[in-house]
Amino acid sequence: MSKLSIMDIGKKISQAGRLELRPLCVYGSNNLPFGAVPLKTISRCIAKAVFTMAVHEETPPLYIGSDTLEGCCPGGAFWLGFTSPSPWIKYFVSTGTKEFSNGAAEYLKASPQIVEESTNSIGKIKPLGKNIVIQAYTELGNQDPGVKSLICFGVGEQIRNLCSLIYFRRVDTNAVLAPFGPSCATFITYPAGMAEKISVDSAFLGPTDPTGNSWFPANYMALGIPIHIARSMSEDLEKSFIVKRSIVAYPDRREKL
Repeated sequence: MSKLSIMDIGKKISQAGRLELRPLCVYGSNNLPFGAVPLKTISRCIAKAVFTMAVHEETPPLYIGSDTLEGCCPGGAFWLGFTSPSPWIKYFVSTGTKEFSNGAAEYLKASPQIVEESTNSIGKIKPLGKNIVIQAYTELGNQDPGVKSLICFGVGEQIRNLCSLIYFRRVDTNAVLAPFGPSCATFITYPAGMAEKISVDSAFLGPTDPTGNSWFPANYMALGIPIHIARSMSEDLEKSFIVKRSIVAYPDRREKL
């Protein structure tokens, strides 16, 4: 077992990706870290609140639990395992229906049936505990409250290099996935291992949900990394192309095409 602390892992992942925004930790807890505030105090949208924390370092730890759902996005509450899906969500995500919200629709799926089948393919979503906590790795010191995953944000080159590092010692081609789902699923649900039928041995690239484009920068991507994969990446960093061939990972000079 590696002796790397969560702090060590966060530092190494930041170094590997040359990330400007600090990685965030996801874990479940019955006891809240000092100064933690309900996620909804930052934004109704779970994913937007998480990205706000990454951008603004003064943001305190955030948490969401069954007793703090009022005022949060109902869809997000489902994707974090706290509620059942609304019977109308399959219409709203696809083509709409006059019986719900005057036919409002997102047109993300071709039909309500496809939404339903997609949701079934994910399986049951189980919360990590009484509360799901989002906290910057820099605040954990040598403590590990049971971190399940890291959320990383960066521009294309940074995220590409992190994805390549994931594959450093993998023989399969499924180590990085970009599945359907809201931004909060890419950030939290999938990499934290909360979805019954989604791989626990993959990192998650996205978001593939365009509804957050009004607040998520056009040149940014997110990478949700299960903590055991992040640990392996950290252990491999010095042996990998990022250190051994840094001029390839982050070239000083670039060709103009």
